[in-house]
Amino acid sequence: MTVKIIIGTQWGDEGKGKVVDYYAEEADYVVRFQGGNNAGHTIHIDNEVYKLHVIPSGVIQGKTGVIGNGVVIDPEVLIDEINKLRERGIKPRLMISDRANVIMPYHKILDGVEEEQRGGRKIGTTKRGIGPCYSDHAARLGVRICDLINKKRLQEKLDIIIPIKQRILDAYNIKHDLDKKEILEAYTRYGEKLAPYITETHIILQEALRKKKNIILEGAQGTMLDVDYGTYPYTTSSHTIAGGACIGSGIPPRSIDEVIGVVKAYTTRVGEGPLPTELKDNTGKHLQEKGHEYGTTTNRPRRCGWLDLVVVRYACNLSGVNSIALTKIDVLTGLPRVKICVSYNLNGKKLMYPPASINDMEDVKPVYKELPGWGSINPDAKRLDELPGNAKKYIAFIERELKTPIKLVSTGPKRSQTIRV
Repeated sequence: MTVKIIIGTQWGDEGKGKVVDYYAEEADYVVRFQGGNNAGHTIHIDNEVYKLHVIPSGVIQGKTGVIGNGVVIDPEVLIDEINKLRERGIKPRLMISDRANVIMPYHKILDGVEEEQRGGRKIGTTKRGIGPCYSDHAARLGVRICDLINKKRLQEKLDIIIPIKQRILDAYNIKHDLDKKEILEAYTRYGEKLAPYITETHIILQEALRKKKNIILEGAQGTMLDVDYGTYPYTTSSHTIAGGACIGSGIPPRSIDEVIGVVKAYTTRVGEGPLPTELKDNTGKHLQEKGHEYGTTTNRPRRCGWLDLVVVRYACNLSGVNSIALTKIDVLTGLPRVKICVSYNLNGKKLMYPPASINDMEDVKPVYKELPGWGSINPDAKRLDELPGNAKKYIAFIERELKTPIKLVSTGPKRSQTIRV
């Protein structure tokens, strides 16, 4: 039995979907432990491309996908995603935690309103209601998945919640009347459709541990978007690090065997917030275009920069990363020189880790190590020896700096374009 956590070590979009799909071949369960439909995983299999936003990546391989209690769920989006998979011939084996919180209509409205109220300090929310849903979860005003399959209980909750939310909308001068009856009927219908999947997932997973099943816990976003350890307030609203996997799934820490950190060979981020190694020149454009750096969920262009090992080192330490999956090294192909950020300079002070203050993070200057580039990579290479010498030096440098072994190298988007070290 093995339990692996697969986390992103940057600002998300590291290629976790492909890595999860690759390791899912050995798994019985693939568990999503945080986030909502503000993130997405793209999986390339042969000539097929799958874009998932809520459902765990492992279902593409016929594994049991588990949406854990740490996820916030937009039931309309989830039902649509299930239906689209069915249309493509995949009947997802899916379980949904009865404790997961539900994104409601007022969450989406408030998400947009609160973003506008920030003025010049917008955080780049996707306006899908994720933040307000997590806020209600913490404030104990949340609707949970188990409430959707009990109309009386849902009505009792809405009797309390709707007047509160209406007063907030009125205070913001938003001309929108929340129709309690309409919401009750719509979400009861969602509950009827999702009922076959809703269960006590933490109990089932704990039983799976006793039966020595193989489990993968997948994160939706990267470490630097963690609500505590990321570039706050330009973060998501949940815990994206390995510790969040235990809380968001109900699997105890002692059961974790391996933490795999997914590292993109360069750095990207979507939306607002600091990105110390950002490139606003032709090299940045090269990374964006060759790497197809556009958001799976929003299609927003991703900002691109050199690999930032200050961030990755920090992520590896926070999550206790045992091994690294390096992705998109092929995107660097053709650049005459490549750079890697090894430390920051903040007003003459050397920093090896990101500072807590967002103002300091905006002021840091990256300190680079420059390495020679390489001409081409065979995307179907099966051994590191088949890669160009300078690409191997790039990989070896990362491994030395992080003091963590690189166990997987992705040379292209397809499942087959992977080197297992």
